[in-house]
Amino acid sequence: LPSAMPQKILKSGKVVIVLQGRFAGHKGVVVETYDAGTDKRKYGHALVVGIDRYPLAVSRAMGRRRIAKRSRVKPFVKAVNYKHLMPTRYSLDVKLNDVLGEDTVKVGAIEKGKRSVVRKAIKSRLEERYVAGKNKWFFTKLRF
Repeated sequence: LPSAMPQKILKSGKVVIVLQGRFAGHKGVVVETYDAGTDKRKYGHALVVGIDRYPLAVSRAMGRRRIAKRSRVKPFVKAVNYKHLMPTRYSLDVKLNDVLGEDTVKVGAIEKGKRSVVRKAIKSRLEERYVAGKNKWFFTKLRF
């Protein structure tokens, strides 16, 4: 017997692939969902944090500073329409709500002034995750 309410797939922490726009083909993590939409965006959308530039490959022969430089991650923060997201079976247990702040999450997208501050905080959070060797698949570029 099918249930009356469809199962909600896009939850906080779910890894998604952005399908449209500047970040098409890039992996991201859903931070907050807005099924009913907001005043500015009257459609279902999600606040997504993702990777704009992936870290480069490193080898044993490289020095400490070169490895540090190649391990950099460039993140993006964006409100994305549900139609432009493809959910994956993976989820990431990174807590980004505290980095973004409750006021930012409520807005649905980051105001222009706060965006760079938030991006820097997310960058450090993701880089320490990458250096620790956790969720390696998340930090690899999609090959297609």
